[in-house]
Amino acid sequence: MKKPSDSSDADYDIGDLLGLGSQSVRKNYYPALQARIEELEKERNRYKWLFENALHGIFQANLRGGFVAANPAMARMCGYDSVEDLITRVIRLREQLFCSSGEFDAIRQELLDHGSLSARETRLRRADNTPVQVAITLLRRPDLGPEVVEAFVADITERHQAREKLRQLNVDLERRVEERTDELQNANVVLRYQIEQREKVEQELVVAVDAAREANESKDKYLAAASHDLLQPLNAARLLVSALMDSNLPADENRLVHRVQRSLESAEDLLADLLDISKLDQKAMQPDYIRTDIGELMRGLAEEFEPLAENAELNFRVRPVAGSVRTDPRMLTRILRNLLSNAFRYTTEGGILFAARKRGPNLEIGVWDTGVGIEKGKLEDIFREFHQILPKGGERQGVGLGLAIVDRMARVLGCEIRVDSSYGKGSCFSILLPLSAVMDAPAGGNRNKEMPVPVISSFEGLRVLVIDNEEPVQESMRALLERWGCRVVTAGSSAAAIDHCQGADIILADFHLDDNRTGCEAIYAVRRHFGRDIPAAVITADRSDDTRRLISTQYLPILNKPVKPSRLRALVTSLATSLNPDRE
Repeated sequence: MKKPSDSSDADYDIGDLLGLGSQSVRKNYYPALQARIEELEKERNRYKWLFENALHGIFQANLRGGFVAANPAMARMCGYDSVEDLITRVIRLREQLFCSSGEFDAIRQELLDHGSLSARETRLRRADNTPVQVAITLLRRPDLGPEVVEAFVADITERHQAREKLRQLNVDLERRVEERTDELQNANVVLRYQIEQREKVEQELVVAVDAAREANESKDKYLAAASHDLLQPLNAARLLVSALMDSNLPADENRLVHRVQRSLESAEDLLADLLDISKLDQKAMQPDYIRTDIGELMRGLAEEFEPLAENAELNFRVRPVAGSVRTDPRMLTRILRNLLSNAFRYTTEGGILFAARKRGPNLEIGVWDTGVGIEKGKLEDIFREFHQILPKGGERQGVGLGLAIVDRMARVLGCEIRVDSSYGKGSCFSILLPLSAVMDAPAGGNRNKEMPVPVISSFEGLRVLVIDNEEPVQESMRALLERWGCRVVTAGSSAAAIDHCQGADIILADFHLDDNRTGCEAIYAVRRHFGRDIPAAVITADRSDDTRRLISTQYLPILNKPVKPSRLRALVTSLATSLNPDRE
């Protein structure tokens, strides 16, 4: 009913809006209502589409009964052919949908108490009575009924399986950790036992090493003492045989003397090489690096081997170089002497070249010979102890330690040994030394020019004083030196020398004399008595580094026993030349 109003515009009541008013009013509002209805219909269709095509299950149900409505996803999740099949067959949620009645009762009570629950994990029963793991969210709808609910259900089977797999992995991991822990504990027990055993073995090794060290020290002392005692008579025998070789003996006796000489040389070389190998093996031989004149060192060796070359009728050429290196001259001399000895031993005709040359940052000192040579396949064997490469049908030469000593001494010096050989034609052995400095040759000179080896033609009238506490050595030295034309006076001490000697041109003194005196002291005493610096040298069977260093500090030449006649001749030549440079 229309209310009275002063205004020309009319107001309408509810009836007018619902189409109960006048015809004019219905006409005015019908299009708006129709549009609103269409919008609601579209919205309903959209929600219906979402409901039917949702991936998760959606349903409305009564907790006291079964389903009121459900979407196809819910039917598929529970294994039913259609929504109608699900709603028709499941009429009791408690017994037919939930796998656990107790779980259902707990969910129902929580809904009654709180009105909703979110993402509750549980198991639903499928049509074939197999379980499916789901996460269910429920909302109570009291406006539709006291126990009417709406629910959203997500299938979490894969997540549940992954979680179970992870749980199983954790269980397996824990089991493996426990097993590994047990293994480690057992291993620790075994390891502790092994450590205890190793400590015990180490203690035993320490005792054994100490015992071995003491044995080595005792062996070294014994070897040094024994070698000195052996070298003294060997030295006397060697000198006497050399004196006999210079005599005019019948052919048969001369041949026997030469055989004795070769036997003594072999014994001497073996004893000397054994001493050096022993020191090298025990690392007891340490180098003394000093600036060494290579030319002087090579000329000294050339003087020593020149008589051997003359006796063997070999062409011996020497080409020194004017330069110096930082090395141990004693060890380098031993290396080169062994190389020269091998060359002379295995060369019967032709010649030997002893030369030095610069090769890049190194100085190469080599020995070239025209000897028997070495087969290529046997080059590596020649540096083994007691090993010799004998020529076909040849006799054993030496004892087979020379090149082993060369190899080990070169390694101690940090040098390289090179070998080049042609079987049947000859060999070249050389050593490479790093250059510390290279000095220019004298003006107008040629460092590669062959240097003549100074040799005194005669020792006739040369006065030699021999000081040695061994009478056999005195006699043998006297016999040999007198064969060379020397006038020899022998004495066992400096006091005896002063009493019996009226004068001397050179002095040859043994190092170890009686009453703990040394040859150095004897030389100084004689020099003081005669008031002049008489050229002198020390001859000793003591090859220890301490003795060598002590004599070197006195600036006295050293000659080791047993004395080789060629080295003794070179030494006497050197001393006589320093006495009178024009004596040639």
